Amino acid sequence: MANIGVIGSGSWATAMIKMLTDNHQEKQINWWVRKEEDIEYIEQYHHNPSYLSAVEVKLDRISLFSDPKDVFANSDIIILNTPAAYLEDALKDLVPVDFQNKLLISAIKGIVPSIKMIVGEFLNQKFQVPLEDTVVVGGPCHAEEVSLEKLSYLTFASKNTANAAVVAQYFQTHYIKTVVSNDLLGVEYGAVLKNIYALACGICHGLGYGDNFQAVLISNAIREMEYFVNAIDPQPREINQSAYLGDLLVTSYSQFSRNRTFGNMIGKGYSVKSAQLEMNMVAEGYFASECIQDIILDHQLEMPICNTVYNILYKNQSATVAVKTLADKLT
Repeated sequence: MANIGVIGSGSWATAMIKMLTDNHQEKQINWWVRKEEDIEYIEQYHHNPSYLSAVEVKLDRISLFSDPKDVFANSDIIILNTPAAYLEDALKDLVPVDFQNKLLISAIKGIVPSIKMIVGEFLNQKFQVPLEDTVVVGGPCHAEEVSLEKLSYLTFASKNTANAAVVAQYFQTHYIKTVVSNDLLGVEYGAVLKNIYALACGICHGLGYGDNFQAVLISNAIREMEYFVNAIDPQPREINQSAYLGDLLVTSYSQFSRNRTFGNMIGKGYSVKSAQLEMNMVAEGYFASECIQDIILDHQLEMPICNTVYNILYKNQSATVAVKTLADKLT
């Protein structure tokens, strides 16, 4: 029987708990929930009070923990599912030996901001987790639609596709189909970039640009994504697959997209700080924008959409002026 640990208790982590418990493979789930009061509520009412509160938490297959070390000690497969900005804090009491003989799954679509690394590289450098023992989960798959059991697809990517297939089998349900990929870095960087592009779409919507312009923006964005991932990790890949283009589309257009919502607020004139306070949720694209910008400069890449978002968010450039300049570069 597999022992699967989940680190995180937000919307996406709660959706994963639902998928794991709806899946028929035998397993024990060990779930780290950050707030003690949330643990008490879940134990009493079988629902997460803070996120996706309509989802039933089936406690007959779940043990709740307030310390991540306990989850690691009792699990063979560990799913990391916190915002990227909070990952270091969640793992602060852990050391490399805690990660030995574990299969690590990153469901985090962001970059660890303090060291500007994607999660797989962070785990490898800080905790000596081999990349072959790391699996990345890609979309398109919004937590809110999982909670409604709307048909969705997940891509599991690893340099060792056998590990990806092992993990994928625990998520298959009547509403979740799975795909296995060997493109670990491409899927992970694609998940980071699509959040930045969704921010760009939100900014343009907030400024009053219409669907025609959004279509041009997204068609340029997928080419920019392909250019980036091929520069960072050149290998054969089909950029029109769902883990890349599909995830970009849903994040750019969906009503559930935090990054599009955040960008829309920026386009309407909110400051970054006021938009963050009003949303009360993390838009991964904000932190990713600064990190990706450093990579762009290091590799001397031409990335006009990413540059535009960075200049608006971090250089206080007028969104109106920045998007007008960008529009002249799109084709």
